[in-house]
Amino acid sequence: MPSEGRCWETLKALRSSDKGRLCYYRDWLLRREDVLEECMSLPKLSSYSGWVVEHVLPHMQENQPLSETSPSSTSASALDQPSFVPKSPDASSAFSPASPATPNGTKGKDESQHTESMVLQSSRGIKVEGCVRMYELVHRMKGTEGLRLWQEEQERKVQALSEMASEQLKRFDEWKELKQHKEFQDLREVMEKSSREALGHQEKLKAEHRHRAKILNLKLREAEQQRVKQAEQERLRKEEGQIRLRALYALQEEMLQLSQQLDASEQHKALLKVDLAAFQTRGNQLCSLISGIIRASSESSYPTAESQAEAERALREMRDLLMNLGQEITRACEDKRRQDEEEAQVKLQEAQMQQGPEAHKEPPAPSQGPGGKQNEDLQVKVQDITMQWYQQLQDASMQCVLTFEGLTNSKDSQAKKIKMDLQKAATIPVSQISTIAGSKLKEIFDKIHSLLSGKPVQSGGRSVSVTLNPQGLDFVQYKLAEKFKQGEEEVASHHEAAFPIAVVASGIWELHPRVGDLILAHLHKKCPYSVPFYPTFKEGMALEDYQRMLGYQVKDSKVEQQDNFLKRMSGMIRLYAAIIQLRWPYGNRQEIHPHGLNHGWRWLAQILNMEPLSDVTATLLFDFLEVCGNALMKQYQVQFWKMLILIKEDYFPRIEAITSSGQMGSFIRLKQFLEKCLQHKDIPVPKGFLTSSFWRS
Repeated sequence: MPSEGRCWETLKALRSSDKGRLCYYRDWLLRREDVLEECMSLPKLSSYSGWVVEHVLPHMQENQPLSETSPSSTSASALDQPSFVPKSPDASSAFSPASPATPNGTKGKDESQHTESMVLQSSRGIKVEGCVRMYELVHRMKGTEGLRLWQEEQERKVQALSEMASEQLKRFDEWKELKQHKEFQDLREVMEKSSREALGHQEKLKAEHRHRAKILNLKLREAEQQRVKQAEQERLRKEEGQIRLRALYALQEEMLQLSQQLDASEQHKALLKVDLAAFQTRGNQLCSLISGIIRASSESSYPTAESQAEAERALREMRDLLMNLGQEITRACEDKRRQDEEEAQVKLQEAQMQQGPEAHKEPPAPSQGPGGKQNEDLQVKVQDITMQWYQQLQDASMQCVLTFEGLTNSKDSQAKKIKMDLQKAATIPVSQISTIAGSKLKEIFDKIHSLLSGKPVQSGGRSVSVTLNPQGLDFVQYKLAEKFKQGEEEVASHHEAAFPIAVVASGIWELHPRVGDLILAHLHKKCPYSVPFYPTFKEGMALEDYQRMLGYQVKDSKVEQQDNFLKRMSGMIRLYAAIIQLRWPYGNRQEIHPHGLNHGWRWLAQILNMEPLSDVTATLLFDFLEVCGNALMKQYQVQFWKMLILIKEDYFPRIEAITSSGQMGSFIRLKQFLEKCLQHKDIPVPKGFLTSSFWRS
């Protein structure tokens, strides 16, 4: 074994040399710029340096007299092997100072122990390096897999964007094709016009040279007649084709509008028992059919009568489709409403059963239907003086209708034309009222006032006046009042629209009181709760007539949905609440309002003296107080706050008692609004209220 010991000594000597201390890495090429950086950096101690100083060096110093190995080689070997950590007593015995052997007798034993430790150290280094390489391989595989997944995700996104771009390109091509078609149509009309002008010029030339061809006059006349006949036939054919083409475009436009209505029925999908997709699919097929007919007609110059008839059949089918869908929606809503009523009735019966036998003796609320008895504290019928006032307004409205009956039933074409012009002159300005500038609103008011005053006004490019017919003024007053009442449709959708309509109506009312009475008559007839008045069910009365008296719209024995009914009633009450608090700013301020806040106070007091109706009373009270509450607060101050406290303490329990769980939305909205106002001791100015800055615009 001496030769082996010298071999290890040689290796130690080489390891402790200058070149032996250099670090070599197999993967140095992968490190790139880090190689030079490491060469220029200061040397660092290994993480095992502390362990070597504490365990290895003391043993080597103690064994130095007994060993033939040089101190420099031993120290270098120990410092250069930081991974050597003894794992067993045999391995640690090589550095143990307690060995009793002499230097001469134990030299072979020390060399064998040292050799074993080096072998162990070498195997552990190989194992660690293998683990490192395995970790690098696994990390590289994970990175490769992540890169592959990322590339696939990017490819999918690129594919989706490509498809979307393709669809957008198709839409652009369709739009471009339509534009080209319109330009081609305009060019064709220009060419036809120039052709007709050239034809006229040719006729003049023939007339100038007709005297030079007396011999051929007969033949030329026959040829000219034939040519004119053919040209007339061609012109008629083209005109008919253009008429058919315009009719096809009109049919397509109506078809697209019906298709939009069909798509708008998506909100009722949860109520329908039929497949809504089938209706939409058929609607799309009919739209595509008309588009194909128009495209084919464009390619063949003009559409034929068969094409137009086919398009009309498709439109009729679309109308029938939409009508059937509407019937399904109405039926489904009616079933749901009936189911809700049945559930409410069952809950009411259960509540009565829980209250005991005394609950069965109480009379039903007015909202339970016709035939119910009134409560002991509150009344159901309106006061007699209010009922007389209501009846007088209705009689005045009927008398006005009878006054201009001759104009409406006249078969004379001139009278019909006058009636149509007067109706347009009365209704179109009201339709133009919106939240526009104050100067524009004043123009509309002046035009209506001039018409009612008998002055001529411009309408549709013609001069119109009520003096054209003896019954013209009555007709205009009635139609104008009816149009003001129809403003509830705009108000129901846009609450801010109540104020510009109301201020114009108030100004006209002040100058023309009969128009104001007719506005009230229309309002009371369509919304009896604005009186307030609860119509009673009379024996022998048809249910549909009673529903109409309550304000519901009944078409083909089908009653409108509760939501639509409440929306219309809300619009009319908001319009009424805006009228009673607004005055025309350019009128006579010394005169009182023809229908002011005192009528609003009367309405509020009377409706609180009547039994509430489920869902209706809460909705109307909220709308009225939100629009008119601020004005009433400023006018009546303490008395108004007392009335609000009365509503909260006495009237809320009555409303809550008759309101089912499915109709609590309007009650909760009213309750929260009132509690907030009482908490802050203030009612906010309604949104959209006309300020002084509006009239300066």
